[in-house]
Amino acid sequence: MTQIHMLTRHRDIQNWVTDRHGIPAIARIRNRFGEEHAQLKLSFQRRIKAGEGMASQDDGMSPCSWTAWLAELDRQQLALKVDLAANDFALVERREAN
Repeated sequence: MTQIHMLTRHRDIQNWVTDRHGIPAIARIRNRFGEEHAQLKLSFQRRIKAGEGMASQDDGMSPCSWTAWLAELDRQQLALKVDLAANDFALVERREAN
Protein backbone atom coordinates (compact mmCIF):
# COMPACT_ATOMS: atom_id res chain seq x y z
CA MET A 1 0.00 0.00 0.00
CA THR A 2 1.38 3.40 -0.97
CA GLN A 3 2.13 5.99 1.65
CA ILE A 4 2.38 8.91 -0.83
CA HIS A 5 -0.34 11.56 -0.76
CA MET A 6 -0.88 14.82 -2.63
CA LEU A 7 -2.11 17.57 -0.34
CA THR A 8 -3.87 20.57 -1.85
CA ARG A 9 -6.29 21.58 0.91
CA HIS A 10 -4.81 24.37 3.03
CA ARG A 11 -5.87 22.79 6.32
CA ASP A 12 -4.27 19.42 5.40
CA ILE A 13 -0.99 21.06 4.38
CA GLN A 14 -0.81 23.23 7.49
CA ASN A 15 -1.63 20.28 9.77
CA TRP A 16 1.00 18.02 8.13
CA VAL A 17 3.71 20.67 8.48
CA THR A 18 2.89 21.82 12.01
CA ASP A 19 2.60 18.20 13.23
CA ARG A 20 6.28 17.87 12.23
CA HIS A 21 7.29 21.18 13.88
CA GLY A 22 7.68 22.98 10.57
CA ILE A 23 7.15 26.59 9.62
CA PRO A 24 6.41 28.19 6.25
CA ALA A 25 9.04 30.35 4.57
CA ILE A 26 9.60 32.12 1.28
CA ALA A 27 12.93 32.70 -0.44
CA ARG A 28 13.28 35.45 -3.05
CA ILE A 29 15.16 34.07 -6.05
CA ARG A 30 16.45 35.98 -9.08
CA ASN A 31 16.55 34.37 -12.50
CA ARG A 32 19.31 35.03 -15.04
CA PHE A 33 17.45 38.14 -16.24
CA GLY A 34 17.38 39.62 -12.74
CA GLU A 35 13.65 39.05 -12.29
CA GLU A 36 12.68 38.08 -8.77
CA HIS A 37 10.21 35.34 -7.93
CA ALA A 38 9.10 33.62 -4.76
CA GLN A 39 10.28 30.12 -3.96
CA LEU A 40 8.26 28.35 -1.28
CA LYS A 41 10.14 26.54 1.46
CA LEU A 42 9.31 24.65 4.61
CA SER A 43 11.68 24.83 7.54
CA PHE A 44 11.75 22.03 10.08
CA GLN A 45 13.50 22.02 13.42
CA ARG A 46 16.20 19.42 13.39
CA ARG A 47 17.62 17.76 16.41
CA ILE A 48 21.12 18.94 17.25
CA LYS A 49 23.61 16.38 18.49
CA ALA A 50 25.54 17.09 21.67
CA GLY A 51 28.60 19.23 21.00
CA GLU A 52 27.35 20.34 17.60
CA GLY A 53 26.27 23.81 18.71
CA MET A 54 23.39 25.78 17.23
CA ALA A 55 22.29 25.05 13.70
CA SER A 56 22.83 28.19 11.65
CA GLN A 57 21.98 28.41 8.00
CA ASP A 58 21.52 31.52 5.88
CA ASP A 59 19.88 30.32 2.69
CA GLY A 60 17.84 33.45 1.95
CA MET A 61 14.79 31.92 3.55
CA SER A 62 12.41 34.25 5.36
CA PRO A 63 9.75 32.85 7.69
CA CYS A 64 6.28 34.05 6.72
CA SER A 65 2.65 33.67 7.73
CA TRP A 66 0.59 30.69 6.67
CA THR A 67 -1.74 33.09 4.85
CA ALA A 68 1.08 34.45 2.65
CA TRP A 69 2.60 31.01 2.07
CA LEU A 70 -0.70 29.37 1.11
CA ALA A 71 -1.63 32.29 -1.17
CA GLU A 72 1.67 31.86 -3.01
CA LEU A 73 1.10 28.08 -3.18
CA ASP A 74 -2.23 28.73 -4.91
CA ARG A 75 -0.77 31.40 -7.20
CA GLN A 76 1.93 28.99 -8.38
CA GLN A 77 -0.59 26.11 -8.62
CA LEU A 78 1.50 23.83 -6.38
CA ALA A 79 0.63 20.88 -4.16
CA LEU A 80 2.51 19.24 -1.30
CA LYS A 81 3.48 15.65 -2.11
CA VAL A 82 4.15 13.77 1.12
CA ASP A 83 5.57 10.31 1.77
CA LEU A 84 4.20 9.24 5.13
CA ALA A 85 6.52 6.23 5.38
CA ALA A 86 9.70 8.29 4.94
CA ASN A 87 8.32 11.51 6.47
CA ASP A 88 9.49 13.29 3.31
CA PHE A 89 7.87 15.93 1.07
CA ALA A 90 8.19 17.84 -2.18
CA LEU A 91 6.36 20.78 -3.72
CA VAL A 92 5.00 19.73 -7.12
CA GLU A 93 2.71 21.17 -9.76
CA ARG A 94 -0.93 20.48 -9.05
CA ARG A 95 -1.48 18.87 -12.44
CA GLU A 96 0.75 16.03 -11.16
CA ALA A 97 -1.80 15.54 -8.38
CA ASN A 98 -4.58 14.69 -10.84
